[in-house]
Amino acid sequence: MLKSIIGKKLGMTQVFDSNGNLIPVTVIEAGPCVVTDIKTSGRDGYSAVQLGFLDVSEKKLNKAQISVFKKNNIAPKGILREFRVSDISSFAIGQEIKADLFKAGDYVDVSAITKGKGFAGVIKRHNFGMQPVTHGQSDRTRARGSSGGQGPQKVLKGMRMSGHLGVEFVTIQKLFVVNVIAEKNLMLVKGAIPSANLGTVFISATLKRVPKVLQTAKSGDKKKK
Repeated sequence: MLKSIIGKKLGMTQVFDSNGNLIPVTVIEAGPCVVTDIKTSGRDGYSAVQLGFLDVSEKKLNKAQISVFKKNNIAPKGILREFRVSDISSFAIGQEIKADLFKAGDYVDVSAITKGKGFAGVIKRHNFGMQPVTHGQSDRTRARGSSGGQGPQKVLKGMRMSGHLGVEFVTIQKLFVVNVIAEKNLMLVKGAIPSANLGTVFISATLKRVPKVLQTAKSGDKKKK
């Protein structure tokens, strides 16, 4: 069964649960997505469903892309992504996938490209500590210090140094779905997720097992003594 969808991050807000506790949530516009292609193991070597999200003008696509959408009688989509499934018999090209695929209480993995933060030093990029600021107020307080001794006499690959920060594809796992507003295709996910506002996010049912203790705590049940 397909438990994945493409969405758009709208921003963060806060809601209250039945016990009056404040919960910070990220609002995601999840779908609607359209099945634009189906991959079969016999033809393609694997089984997958390709979803399309967000309508786009034909001017932004090349002729090959436009011909595929026209052949399947689907409005051009700006974002395409494949999701592996074991059984494709329940899917058809043109089928809509909406936010009601998930429900409150589910756990999801959210993937997206993080915000770009430009060139950053080691303190911001790698959480290094500062050098002493006493004894003359040195101007090297935020420098990384020595890169090594007389051994290799070169900077080794993988050394944590200053450089570009952000714009990385990141997945946050086991996020709790607080609410799903199906009629508006909105999902409220507890906590922060990667991506800037209005950025594209990919949502899937969590792959890792969620401990029963965590499930009980999220559902609001009190622990038995």
